[in-house]
Amino acid sequence: MTIMTPPLDDPLLLTPGPLTTSAETKRAALRDLGSWDADFIALTADIRDRLLAIAGATGSHVCVPVQGSGTFAVEAALGTLVARDGKALVLVNGAYGARIARTFERMGRDHAVHETDEVTPPDPAEVAARLARDPAISHVAAVHCETTTGLLNPIEQIAEAVAGQGRRLIIDAMSSFGALPLDARRIPYEALVCCANKCLEGIPGLGFAIIRREALAACEGNAHSLSLDLHDQWRELERSGRWRFSPPTHVAAALARALDQFEAEGGIAARGRRYAENYRVLVTGMRGLGFQPLLPEAVQAPIIVSFRTPDDPRFDFDRFYGALKRRGFIIYPGKLTRAETFRIACIGHLFPGDMARAVEAVGAAIDEIGLRVRTAATA
Repeated sequence: MTIMTPPLDDPLLLTPGPLTTSAETKRAALRDLGSWDADFIALTADIRDRLLAIAGATGSHVCVPVQGSGTFAVEAALGTLVARDGKALVLVNGAYGARIARTFERMGRDHAVHETDEVTPPDPAEVAARLARDPAISHVAAVHCETTTGLLNPIEQIAEAVAGQGRRLIIDAMSSFGALPLDARRIPYEALVCCANKCLEGIPGLGFAIIRREALAACEGNAHSLSLDLHDQWRELERSGRWRFSPPTHVAAALARALDQFEAEGGIAARGRRYAENYRVLVTGMRGLGFQPLLPEAVQAPIIVSFRTPDDPRFDFDRFYGALKRRGFIIYPGKLTRAETFRIACIGHLFPGDMARAVEAVGAAIDEIGLRVRTAATA
């Protein structure tokens, strides 16, 4: 496979999205397509089939795309699948689980929250006990990789606990799908939600839900929103092959090209290996500079890493960010309530050499600022 790196004046995005994409993917978005044209209808059908294949869900599930960011797709799935008189249990250990709870609250849907610390996965046994105590709960919503910290939640064990109690699972797999295994033949879920961006390395603007066919067929009238009604969207796609409203044609074309590259690379296993090596190079290098990851390796996903900020009063994230941006790298600030951190992602069209250069840039940035790097974990 030919590796194409972006121009040197185009910063590498060490973020979980938007993220760095290949030149080939960018070029695919330059094509204008008619939304009702046979070529675009065929493109949509092809994308849906390929996403189902990645999920191991061909035949059992359907793929329903929706316009907008990943959060649009999450809200669409929650509003479509959880009945208006239903109740959901939301597993929260970061900002994205909390966002799901806020979505239910805004929709006026009954829900409960099972919350653990931002660095602590939920205990599947406790989830099962919570469900046993509350028979009104029909669904559980969980985030696979919580990019608040980079925490990997034990989704297979959670799925088993939920299924064991006769309930249904909705997985926010935004930052994991395409790099970490989520095979529907092994993990009993009703729906998995993701987007074109993230580990598939497309561009933002298209979300999708992979939903068990018989579950979606029973959801007519559930949705709180016309534009986010996945049942209606699915029925129209099945009837005519067309989206109900103007689709993000350029984003879809870029996703199709990104899926070509995903398959050429070797699918989930190969992409996961590349990201794992990116993670190894990043963490080894950052530790060499004195930075410590927030999470223990046992719960850390090779998606995004939260690093503790230096124990130095001269550290200022905006200055640090600016110094890195001048050297060609964009990172994220922390998103925690319990610790001061910043985040560096390992995903996107990035390779171990890029991560090594990023570590070099961090070293140059701390020299420029004059920081003494001694994090709380090493002080």
